[in-house]
Amino acid sequence: MEIKIKQQLAKYWFSILQDIICLEVENLEKEYGSNIKFIKNKWKHGEFRTIKGKVIEKGGVAFSNVIGKFPKEFAKKIPGTKNNTNFWSSGISVVLHPRNPKVPAMHFNTRFISTQKSWFGGGIDITPCLVDNKEKKNFHNEIKKMCNLHNKKYYIKYKKNCDEYFYLAHRKELRGIGGIFFDYKMDNWKKDFSFIKDVGNTFTYLIKEIAKKKMFKKWTKKEKEIQLLKRGRYTEFNLMYDRGTKFGLNSGGNPEAILMSMPPVAKWK
Repeated sequence: MEIKIKQQLAKYWFSILQDIICLEVENLEKEYGSNIKFIKNKWKHGEFRTIKGKVIEKGGVAFSNVIGKFPKEFAKKIPGTKNNTNFWSSGISVVLHPRNPKVPAMHFNTRFISTQKSWFGGGIDITPCLVDNKEKKNFHNEIKKMCNLHNKKYYIKYKKNCDEYFYLAHRKELRGIGGIFFDYKMDNWKKDFSFIKDVGNTFTYLIKEIAKKKMFKKWTKKEKEIQLLKRGRYTEFNLMYDRGTKFGLNSGGNPEAILMSMPPVAKWK
């Protein structure tokens, strides 16, 4: 299959998935009693949508398709750029910061990038601010079940990647309760693309499953305070370590779309 066809198929999927995820979040808002919708922000390389709702205090769902050249120093870290720094990239990135501190923050992204090589990357993870072992077990079971449909080795490998990646070294702590994370996936395009689509569909399902169980529950001021401090950790990771943030800012991405992952309010002691 020609690379241009692969690129168009990936781009089309990411664009459709943006619509699906936004609809699911808006349905949650409707069920809660608010009719708040996403605001669409178009730019030359895609569209990022933001919501400030009753269930999701701040959420962003960004689709992008960027074609350009990597800065020379940054290109040294990217496969397939030794003789040519041109690149093509498309992807979707989602961050949902709930209003209720009992509901965890949810993050997901998948992307397809082409230089002189091509690969998929992405992942799913959640960041609770309150301990809930049952939620943690159910979350990981769903991801493991999805991974096993493709390869029995995926879950263990990508879970380990996630735990290592979403780690705040200066705090010596994990950002959340993990999930899966993978990059430079270039084994078999058709199989990899099938996996990428299942990652997106699983995240869409998890949004509903996780939020519906807790979005109506009452919370205390103390629990909200814990959430705000946890959001501070989230901010630290995104600004200091996040590979997607660095990639976006070094590839001509829209800063507003890239930094939409920041929580609406955060605190530090």
